[in-house]
Amino acid sequence: MSGSQPQPQMRAVIVAGLAGAFLLGRGRTEGLMLMESSPEGAWRSFVAALICLPAFVGIRLISWAAFGLPDGGFLRGLTAELTGYAIAWTAFALLSLAIAQSWGRTAEWPRFIAAWNWSNVVQYLVLMALMLPGALGLPDSIAQILTFAGLAYAIWLEWFVSRHALGVPGTRAAILVGLDLVIGLFLGGLIRTLSEG
Repeated sequence: MSGSQPQPQMRAVIVAGLAGAFLLGRGRTEGLMLMESSPEGAWRSFVAALICLPAFVGIRLISWAAFGLPDGGFLRGLTAELTGYAIAWTAFALLSLAIAQSWGRTAEWPRFIAAWNWSNVVQYLVLMALMLPGALGLPDSIAQILTFAGLAYAIWLEWFVSRHALGVPGTRAAILVGLDLVIGLFLGGLIRTLSEG
């Protein structure tokens, strides 16, 4: 095909996405320059879901070790969690696209979703790192503070990425963070229902 652009190698996409995410995770907007801004690049950024998967499973295992397995057992609980995981990545992308379109930010959405997806890697690593000490015997009160700090950081990072990648005011960025939280709450209920025996 004569007019088509060559597709970047996936390794280069991953390296750039992770480098950008770690810059964004430190509050540095230049991380956005490492994110792909095409619709194809937005699709490629979903490889971040595969990279996050081990941390996601690890967090669930830590939670189950602390609070017990779901009523339906390990396999059913894991299946429900993985189903929710896939739905969460997809639902947020589709709903955020509709919101970006309504705000007149359609052109910015591919870079936004790429930055959002890659930043999830940072969020999962931070949450995992802050949950591990509790799993290894740190007193509950300190473990809870660390977990809360990790969640607060994740919320800030989502807000920061939304605000700068879409170029919207802080209140609109907060709407996208709220959307993610609502999706999480809905899926939490669905996962509990699916996990029961």
